Amino acid sequence: MVTPLALSQPGPGRATMRDVAALAGVSLKTVSRVVNDTPSVDPALAARVRRAAAQLNYRHNMTASNLRRGDRRSFMIGLMLEDVGNPYSSSIYRAVEDVARERGVGLLAGSLDEDPVRERELAAALVARRVDGLIVVPAGRDHSYLRGEQEMGTAFVFVDRPPVLLPADSVVADSKAGAITAVRHLIAHGHRRVAFLGDLTTIATCQERLAGYRHALDQAGLLADPRIVRCDLHTAEAAEAAVADLLRCPEPPSALFASQNLITLGAIRALRAHGAQHRTGMVGFDDVPLADLVDPPVTVVAQDVTAIGRLAAEILFRRIDGDTSPPQAHIVPTQLIVRGSGEIPATNPG
Repeated sequence: MVTPLALSQPGPGRATMRDVAALAGVSLKTVSRVVNDTPSVDPALAARVRRAAAQLNYRHNMTASNLRRGDRRSFMIGLMLEDVGNPYSSSIYRAVEDVARERGVGLLAGSLDEDPVRERELAAALVARRVDGLIVVPAGRDHSYLRGEQEMGTAFVFVDRPPVLLPADSVVADSKAGAITAVRHLIAHGHRRVAFLGDLTTIATCQERLAGYRHALDQAGLLADPRIVRCDLHTAEAAEAAVADLLRCPEPPSALFASQNLITLGAIRALRAHGAQHRTGMVGFDDVPLADLVDPPVTVVAQDVTAIGRLAAEILFRRIDGDTSPPQAHIVPTQLIVRGSGEIPATNPG
């Protein structure tokens, strides 16, 4: 006697529920009830359907199922990052992915490269794929173009920088307070000429960290010397060149505040190339890989990137699930991690 699972295989192409029903010897309705986890299906029958589905490598089309059911969920979310190759971005990705996976939701991601045009293009591409929500590390300074999608039910959460001209939730580190902590730490070790190394001045976090730097100097009664403030250093190479130039100045800084992780890497290279790593204090904003293994180990103001990513994802899913409360700005504290470079004393504190 031939069992239902020994029936012939379907033709070429992706297996359908009809193929599973034929192989299992059950009705299409029974297959539908099994794949949608309806609890009233006889366990033996459900096991037979699942064996057939596994044999055919059947994959349930959740998007089509939910569109038919009327809730229009795709069980996909989008993630728009500055650069997936950057350690900060990759950590955000992993944290969001972990939360999405817990809910059985897929994740689509892409890089913006600080390009507002690319931001709009990627947002349009992800929305066209019917994502239920977007987590955005924004590049642009006007997000009103997303208002129509928001009104149609797409959820948005912004990370690292707040949205502009769009009411939406945000999750950011306390950049200004972190910068104040970093610069105060260097001042406490006798440094009076502390250089600021900043990212693109169009980025909100750069503006906030520069404001924190100036605030800490002002509170210590020190004047900010514009000659040792270097911004628009968006790559490690640009930071390395800027630090090399600072070290060649007639009055070089005795310490550096590197306000972004790639900038910190560039500063490390420049200090080592000039043999200045043991006489120049440095605190970086954002931790960097192997920061505790270089000589000297790098003192940083660290963001809890995993907490930021998880919180952003959890907020997004609450919105997708129907939370209509007013949007909020969530600020995650930073932490000073003392390792050595920030504790190098100034040779001439003055």
